Amino acid sequence: MDRRTALAATLLAGAGFPAVAQLPANYPNKPIRMIVNFPPGGSLDVITRTVCQKLAEQLGQPVFVENRAGAGGNIGAQAVATAAPDGYTLLSSPPGPLTINQNLYKEMPFDPNRLAPVVMMAGMPNVITARNDFPANTARELIAYVKAHPGKVTYGSQGNGSTSHLTGQMFATMIGGEMVHVPFRGEGPALTELLGGRLDLFFGNTASVMKYRDAKQVKLLGLASAKRSAMTPEVPAAPEFGMPEFIASAWFAVAAPPGTPQAIVDKLNAAIVDIMKMPDVRERFAAQGSEAIGGSPADMAAFLTAERARWKKVIETANVKAD
Repeated sequence: MDRRTALAATLLAGAGFPAVAQLPANYPNKPIRMIVNFPPGGSLDVITRTVCQKLAEQLGQPVFVENRAGAGGNIGAQAVATAAPDGYTLLSSPPGPLTINQNLYKEMPFDPNRLAPVVMMAGMPNVITARNDFPANTARELIAYVKAHPGKVTYGSQGNGSTSHLTGQMFATMIGGEMVHVPFRGEGPALTELLGGRLDLFFGNTASVMKYRDAKQVKLLGLASAKRSAMTPEVPAAPEFGMPEFIASAWFAVAAPPGTPQAIVDKLNAAIVDIMKMPDVRERFAAQGSEAIGGSPADMAAFLTAERARWKKVIETANVKAD
């Protein structure tokens, strides 16, 4: 071992890096398990399976999807957080377990901040959705209506602490208005009440309401996004109705156990980013109402940091508690 090699080894040891700092020459040499922390059938599951099929082709090893739901996604995330950091167990997750739950639950079974970011797969902005006969027809009209009728406008969500709940709360706080939150167990029941005219608003993602928009059963008033979406080009973005900080989205990301060597993370990131450039994959994403994101692990880390700060502020301001 020459002096430079010895010095590098000493620095790595002193910095506390994992023992496997280099990409193993034969990685991967066995199947990879991708844990999806919500039930099968939803957009997260469909998008993950699409990516995993292509990832298996790229890496030359099977990539199995395992659905492990429960506790707002924490059960599946915990399984990955405590798995060996060898690149053979990965997590596919929506926002909750990675950025929201740590501010909702008194205790977390794992530290989401220690999970290794791999890549942002896909995302879709949340959208202000109103029943067809609601008096307001634009976001600006809605803002005025809510202010003029404090405590009279209702909005539904998938449950306390869900992104649709927090997006509605963010909206009310930013405009200085008061709305009534009606939690449901899942978006299906909430949308049923909206379509039946027994609920005024829903702040879910674009994918969840596209078919109802197409059938002219609801009206979309504005996006919780800095720019318009290709999925709903006719719907104005937040800056257009005077709320540039009103940003909220549903997204799906891949993470790895704490301590996973950066070389493994980078290889997985490069493979998945290539996959998301494939036309058939982008079409499948679009069918789920979402758009490919991509970016580096560092990009994902910065995004998660911003998301945690955003939702922490909303949760603390409104004193939101998990069920």
